[in-house]
Amino acid sequence: MSTTSVARIFSGLSDLEAEVLDQADRFARAELYPLAPRMDDEEWWPEEAFKKVGANGYFGVTVPAELGGSGLDLFTSGLIVQAFARWNHAFALSWVAHENLCLHNILRNASDEQKQRYLPGLSNGTLIGALGLTEPGAGSDALGSMRTTARREGDYYILNGSKIFITNGPVADVLLVYAKTDREKGAHGISAFIVEKDMPGFRVAQKLVKMGFRGSQTGELVFDECRVPVANLVGEENQGVKVVMSGLDLERSMIAPLCLGIAERALELSVEYAKTRQQFGKPIGSFQMVQDKLAQMYVWVESMRVFTYQTLRAANHLEEGGGGRGEIHKLTAGSVMHAANTMNSVLDAAVQVHGGTGYIWESEINRLYRATKLLEIGAGTTEVRKIIISGELLR
Repeated sequence: MSTTSVARIFSGLSDLEAEVLDQADRFARAELYPLAPRMDDEEWWPEEAFKKVGANGYFGVTVPAELGGSGLDLFTSGLIVQAFARWNHAFALSWVAHENLCLHNILRNASDEQKQRYLPGLSNGTLIGALGLTEPGAGSDALGSMRTTARREGDYYILNGSKIFITNGPVADVLLVYAKTDREKGAHGISAFIVEKDMPGFRVAQKLVKMGFRGSQTGELVFDECRVPVANLVGEENQGVKVVMSGLDLERSMIAPLCLGIAERALELSVEYAKTRQQFGKPIGSFQMVQDKLAQMYVWVESMRVFTYQTLRAANHLEEGGGGRGEIHKLTAGSVMHAANTMNSVLDAAVQVHGGTGYIWESEINRLYRATKLLEIGAGTTEVRKIIISGELLR
């Protein structure tokens, strides 16, 4: 049996799934990897790359063919982001915000008319998607402390408020935005809206400069008497919490393979460096302490792979309106917690293997290292993830 066949069996991937991962890896290495240094150096956004990704079928993965997608499953989406993260993690993060947080949420929750209007453009990359949830005063308590409001006036909802730390916010054409339509009901008075960037009263207040994932555009959004047609209400009024909670579980399941891809690349770079870097007249890979780090990194990466794939397969079966409770809620929180924390450990060891080179801003391993902290914060902090897991265990 070939080494490739053995690797596929141990990864739990079918031949088709392994081929998807391989093809996405080749595409990302050829098309996205060359963009990564400039994206990091200048916080530059490669606008044409989004269209190229769409043209090659890497958007709209879960969207039916009649709406411009590939008609595949969430697990396949996870394989694609894993491959993209190996070669351009900043672009991979923007891919998740577009594909999972915006596009897939619309697919799961929107009306047929809304799907027909937005999914084809989101699937071919001519439209860029984003999700607007987090606010300046509402991070971990995103629902309870939400201050953005929406009041109905005739055929429009009027949105007022702001959103912060919004991935793709500065460049998005279409945003799935949450606002309170009934303040008295708290988290159960939230509604979801599809907002277009040209709608009156919407603007990008600022683009935020980050420590890591620098090419992935992040910003603050403002809604000042923003007029959104009633036809752009997603689902029913005051029922947005269902969209939020199922979306968060799916987001967590998709962040884990992003962590996996970054960790895989860090291990690869470290092995290459250990083979070629000479000290005391021989490669540093011949030193037992370096071997110890490489072996530990390998085990960490493989543990990430198993948990990530297990969770993605479970998330494939999340019913519409499901999530936010039960086994899938616990599993996705556990998967992303393990993946993010373990990725941090992998990158810490990787920088140590690289020594002074790893501390230099321009090095690839440094670029990966600076990305680690965000994934312990976004999609619910590590602490929130622990609360979710323990809450489900004790329920």
